Amino acid sequence: MSSCCSTSAPAPGGRENLLDAAGGADMTTCPVMEGTPVNKATAVAAGLFRDYEGERYYFCCAGCGPAFDADPARYAAAMA
Repeated sequence: MSSCCSTSAPAPGGRENLLDAAGGADMTTCPVMEGTPVNKATAVAAGLFRDYEGERYYFCCAGCGPAFDADPARYAAAMA
């Protein structure tokens, strides 16, 4: 599987990846890069999330937002 995180999409604040978690942080997984952990607070601070049908989805990198936007129903179903 290729990584959307290696695209040239700009990441707010740099090319950080949101895999790092502070101890006890509220974590989830990226709906685009299945299984990739994401720190929710860090994703929100970086603007790497979308709200879809009453649920919030958090992304591991800036490349995942556009992929989610292209087919949100697909990624939302995978998280259900």
